[in-house]
Amino acid sequence: MRLIVSGPVTELPSSRAIREYLATSLGGIGNDIRIEPVLRPSAPNLRRVTDSASLPLSNDTSFGVGYAPHSPLERAVLLAADLLRSRADRGMFEAAGLDYKVMGSRLDEHQRLTIAMAFVDRCVRGVDEYFTLKQEIGSYLAERIGIECEIAINTLDNRDASDESGIYLTVTGLSAEHGDDGQVGRGNRVNGLITPYRPMSLEAAAGKNPASHVGKLYNVLAHQLATHIQASVDGADEVIVRLLSGIGRPVNQPQLVAIDVVAERGLSSAQEQQIRELATQKLVELPALVNELVLGTVAVF
Repeated sequence: MRLIVSGPVTELPSSRAIREYLATSLGGIGNDIRIEPVLRPSAPNLRRVTDSASLPLSNDTSFGVGYAPHSPLERAVLLAADLLRSRADRGMFEAAGLDYKVMGSRLDEHQRLTIAMAFVDRCVRGVDEYFTLKQEIGSYLAERIGIECEIAINTLDNRDASDESGIYLTVTGLSAEHGDDGQVGRGNRVNGLITPYRPMSLEAAAGKNPASHVGKLYNVLAHQLATHIQASVDGADEVIVRLLSGIGRPVNQPQLVAIDVVAERGLSSAQEQQIRELATQKLVELPALVNELVLGTVAVF
């Protein structure tokens, strides 16, 4: 397995940081990945965006979208993902790999989570145990999600197959070992969800410059602002925030800030002014958000 990253050829601190991250996020195989550093300059006209003495300039004309609050189904999907992640940290269900995907669906009152999860072959003693583990993991999640929800794991499995090809077994617990490594643009949005029924930007946030890449900054900021408004403004039932940047403009000066608020009782002029002030304040605080992104205290996937 090979990974192309940016950096010097020798194992400098940046390369060690990459290796440490991979070891943490991929489990025991992180140290087995070969890192081939590649360093290339960016386009000359784009280098100017970070040369500003004050705030960086937007590197692109793009938009970010955020909303609040989460629906019950969205909360269930996020909680299931958190449980699977924390389960891995605690060593429960050792056979369940670190590679999993949770899809939530709702038809009227019936809610369903379909989970694809790689199992580690050396931790499964046979087909019967594999299906027993699937049942145990499903029950574990169902008891903790807090809403009535059907849970289905690895639905392509075929118990009657003549060999182990009928079940989802891997060596590493990652689908990447088969070359199914995905692309950064296909991953979750910055709130941890892919939401086709919600307004969203298709900008990929992971791996982008946190100081000037508006695809990262504005998507994070839009969700934070929507959550802040929904929590702060009495009667704001739902909030959608859209931020449009302009290449070459300071990152805290978007071309457009569009805020939609669903409020059953309506909003007073004072509340509308409050929303404007909250948006202005969040833009003023943008340098603090940049620092949080650099330090990794704000998740982007």
